[in-house]
Amino acid sequence: MCGILAVFGCVDCSQAKRSRIIELSRRLRHRGPDWSGLHSEQDCYLAHQRLAIVDPTSGDQPLYNEDKTIIVTVNGEIYNHKALREKLKSHKFNTGSDCEVIAHLYEEYGEDFVHMLDGMFSFVLLDTRDKSYIAARDAIGITPLYMGWGLDGSVWFASEMKALSDDCEQFMSFLPGHIYSSKTGGLRRWYNPQWYSERVPSTPYDALVLRHAFEKAVIKRLMTDVPFGVLLSGGLDSSLVAAVASRHLVDSDAYCQWGSQLHTFCVGLKGSPDLVAAREEGIDALEEVIYHIETYDVTTIRASTPMFLMSRKIKSLGVKMVLSGEGSDEIFGGYLYFHKAPNKEEFHQETCRKIKALHLFDCLRANKSTSAWGLEARVPFLDKEFIDVAMSIDPKWKMIQPDAGRIEKWILRNAFDDVEKPYLPKHILYRQKEQFSDGVGYSWIDGLKDHANKQVTDSMLTNATFVYPENTPTTKEAYYYRTIFEKFFPKNAARLTVPGGPSVACSTAKAVEWDASWSKNLDPSGRAALGVHAAAYGNAGETKSDGPMSGA
Repeated sequence: MCGILAVFGCVDCSQAKRSRIIELSRRLRHRGPDWSGLHSEQDCYLAHQRLAIVDPTSGDQPLYNEDKTIIVTVNGEIYNHKALREKLKSHKFNTGSDCEVIAHLYEEYGEDFVHMLDGMFSFVLLDTRDKSYIAARDAIGITPLYMGWGLDGSVWFASEMKALSDDCEQFMSFLPGHIYSSKTGGLRRWYNPQWYSERVPSTPYDALVLRHAFEKAVIKRLMTDVPFGVLLSGGLDSSLVAAVASRHLVDSDAYCQWGSQLHTFCVGLKGSPDLVAAREEGIDALEEVIYHIETYDVTTIRASTPMFLMSRKIKSLGVKMVLSGEGSDEIFGGYLYFHKAPNKEEFHQETCRKIKALHLFDCLRANKSTSAWGLEARVPFLDKEFIDVAMSIDPKWKMIQPDAGRIEKWILRNAFDDVEKPYLPKHILYRQKEQFSDGVGYSWIDGLKDHANKQVTDSMLTNATFVYPENTPTTKEAYYYRTIFEKFFPKNAARLTVPGGPSVACSTAKAVEWDASWSKNLDPSGRAALGVHAAAYGNAGETKSDGPMSGA
């Protein structure tokens, strides 16, 4: 991951303003510690903090077209850049960077090229010929992007809120799958897949089609010029990523540079003698975690903390990129509350809602908690083509049917249940879902709650509606996170970037209606799925055991 900052229409074009832009860009240096770049053009600035993954020697940014009339600053990876270069043979490329194609695509096709990009990206592009500019974000919002407005009429874009919150009067999270054009002055959606309408599809389930689509998604993410690995949780999704990557690594370009040994990393081992110390380390890191991930959402903070700590260790070992398993639960209805979906129509609509909200939760966590240490996370399940295949399947195949032996994500498990050449052992392939924040150990969640109870009094929670009228915290844990967030991001615009509403086991507010008992047990932990989770709250006397790392 890299860090980008762009400002257009500044009234003040002095050296002091340039210095301020550089200062703000430095707030993103954790995202890109390898190199810094800045292009200034009258009242416009495009800054970049680089994490070099592809073409480390010549791909510094901002990037340009041949005559440098088009400037672009990019955060992300364009997996099909070689194929796109074939369509741009009349253009001269200056670097081997996968992101340089963006400048030339704009020169060739104008603003209507973003759908051609296969990857994860946020970028800002300036056309000096008419001083127009565009900004765009990838389909699902894997990479973060914020947009803001200054009192002087300036327009700002940044990878993280911390780079613009002090200098903008208003700001917001840039919508995924959208493009902003200065020519029209507004956002429009460039990503328009069939599933976005939430109409129920009817394509029959084909296990091999689904398997091949996922294998293709993993293979294209092996594009790297630096050492890489896999975040392995022990659950289904990350295990499948590791299994597919391991099986196809020898045929990839990465094999020529780094060999066939696949590095895997995990956290939260059951029975670890260092468990108590690790829990304390996690609690000590909470303020730093919230500063980096820029949210006060309870589930996101619970899951981000171990990922944040693990990312530091991974980076210290010389690894700069990891594959991860985010997105599967949203696509296949893997969260345990999907057991209570009343019919296939509501099941499908909930998966659509979950995918549309990923940029506010799991994508935010995976990106920012790793980028805090200059580590890039790639997520094969959120490949555009794979999502199209998976979301076109008749949702009756995704429905959970215990009597028929179909647990959550059965169609994915079945697709990789190869008897002759197994991808995974059966006990991993058919293991019950654990949310990432639960999987690192139930004691981690309980420890967070105990810590928050010591910091927040009953009186503080009673008066929470007066102190925090927007998205009022309803638990001491949520209140505690909110106080930390407000310390770093005190503006109302910052508060509004975080979603609210009731949730059980990571559901949307709509899905809470599926079971009347859930409204009395609103907790984002998977254990809140009463009657579904084997260690649900109230089962076995409020289970407090240290659960194994699983399910991410």
